Amino acid sequence: MKRAVFLDRDGVLNIEVGYIHKVEDLNLIPGIAEAVRRLNDKEIFCCLVSNQSGPARGYNPVSHVEALHKRLSQLLEKEAGARLDALYYCPYLSAAEGGTNPEFTRYSTWRKPNTGMLVAAAWEYDLDLPNSFMVGDKATDVDMAHNAGCTGILVQTGYGKSVLSGQYQHHTKPDFITANLATAVEWILQHFD
Repeated sequence: MKRAVFLDRDGVLNIEVGYIHKVEDLNLIPGIAEAVRRLNDKEIFCCLVSNQSGPARGYNPVSHVEALHKRLSQLLEKEAGARLDALYYCPYLSAAEGGTNPEFTRYSTWRKPNTGMLVAAAWEYDLDLPNSFMVGDKATDVDMAHNAGCTGILVQTGYGKSVLSGQYQHHTKPDFITANLATAVEWILQHFD
């Protein structure tokens, strides 16, 4: 079994700007491509896990989410020769949470803080969840990590500072709090050796 680093998208890899309506508005946080490349160089499995409720809310089709992920992958490659080994996202949202498109409005075990995306990745790629890491900027990222037995890291980019101040989502107890993905990778690599 392989250990993995799971990465949230918005606010961790790319600049948090709310719902991205134009593909070209997805831009990487400076230095992030190099951080992913460091994980690639150590042959650590890198996996995107992201709640993307735009389709359920009727904001955009799934093809738009796929186009954003294509751009994300292209920018990682262009900036540092970095890559994601797998990409998982949840387009579903319950009606109670704001889902309106009947095709995607439902409860899903894939929606964070549920563990569906991590479990699916573990099955598909033979990943060792208890010895893996999840990096996110929201309490739900940390909660998902803990629900799956992973180490949960909260970065202060995106919504991270608002989570820590109690202004966004709810209180959570990350295993490590750090400035951004680059410093998270430093910490992760110390725990991989």
